[in-house]
Amino acid sequence: MYLKGNFNKLQYRISINDAITNNLQANTTPTSNGAAVYSGRRLLGSKDAGRTYAGYFDYNFLDQESNFLPYKVGTYLGGKKVFNVGAGFFLHPNGAVSADGSGALTGEDVSIFGIDAFYDAPVGDNGAAITAYALAQFNDYGKNYTLGRTYETGSLIHGHLGYVIPSESKTKFQPYFQFDNRQIDALNDAASSFGIGANVYFSGHNSKLTLEYFSTKYANTDAVGTLTLQAMIYI
Repeated sequence: MYLKGNFNKLQYRISINDAITNNLQANTTPTSNGAAVYSGRRLLGSKDAGRTYAGYFDYNFLDQESNFLPYKVGTYLGGKKVFNVGAGFFLHPNGAVSADGSGALTGEDVSIFGIDAFYDAPVGDNGAAITAYALAQFNDYGKNYTLGRTYETGSLIHGHLGYVIPSESKTKFQPYFQFDNRQIDALNDAASSFGIGANVYFSGHNSKLTLEYFSTKYANTDAVGTLTLQAMIYI
């Protein structure tokens, strides 16, 4: 079930879904007294772990954003003045499973909660604009859960700031900076990353080129840097 809509400046999206079994841990079982495994539907059955619940609500204080598509624009390049504050959640009762010393399985609720804020507005009257986004997210996938270096029980803080350089040209140049910090319960440590780059908009969002350097440091390992060049055409 999926519902979306708005009450004046408050937008909402709510969903109830069947949990899947063919996830990234479809062939993994928990070890005795070990970390939780996200396989509740497969190991406990649909009666105990068969549903997931999700929702996101945001209030548009200034110009109204459309919620027709399942994603946001990200930046209006000075075309709107937007300030939104939102909150969202994901719940999967008994979605994770852990095993005690005897191997008996116990379900653990999976929950994700987040709050975010988005600001996008023109600066002056010469084509400049600022875009800013901030997020705090709290993830509970079960006791000491980790999956690769992407999903962990813990918390996340993320920020993103971009600036459209003043220009009367149709082509827009937008340097930006982003960062995030993740606290990882299983490691009692953190992962941090930052990215610096620039977008070149040749025809708004219909034609864009992005160059970015991104660096990630995971716990006590050495930082790894990546340089990415990306082109996007939207018709």
